[in-house]
Amino acid sequence: MDTKERITKEALRLFAENGYKGTSVKQIAEAVGIKDASLYKHFKSKQEIFDSIVTLINEHITKLSNTLGIPSSENNYAEASEFYKKLELNELKDVSKKVFLFYLTDPYISKFWRIAHMEQYQNDQIHGMFRQIFMDDAITFQAGLFREMMKAGALREGDARAVAISFYAPIYLLLSKYADQSDKQEEALNILECQIEEFVRVYGKADYE
Repeated sequence: MDTKERITKEALRLFAENGYKGTSVKQIAEAVGIKDASLYKHFKSKQEIFDSIVTLINEHITKLSNTLGIPSSENNYAEASEFYKKLELNELKDVSKKVFLFYLTDPYISKFWRIAHMEQYQNDQIHGMFRQIFMDDAITFQAGLFREMMKAGALREGDARAVAISFYAPIYLLLSKYADQSDKQEEALNILECQIEEFVRVYGKADYE
């Protein structure tokens, strides 16, 4: 692991523990084992360090999609539709659980989640980045995916964005509710499974079910 990567990861840990405002560049440098001056060779400011954390989070999300073989780019709605419409209900549940557990337990994403909630009333820019990744981008992708699935006849016709919100809002609520509760993962997964079943019952076509 190179120095720049170590700085990013130590900063993520410290921001999650102490908040963005409560963490100094000096503390980050000490955690990495370097002097302030050496840190500034890699990053010009604390904000630039945080920006590198956002890049790291996006890389992790892309890595998950690649691992599961799920097309995730906004330019791949048709490809993603082909992937999902071939899944049987149990397969859809399995994929959904893997994605959910990733967001719930990944050490980087879970820390970023904590930072955003700590900073939601303190730092509009940081919370704005969180909203972009975990709200706006997520709903935009789901809406594009569902629009393609409706065209393909895999979902009932409707307002794709409204359907995306109906699908994603309960999942976001579960992530918020069960964050930092590793002992209740099974409970969360059971609720998620019921949510997937209900979504398919309401919006799915018979051949998708």
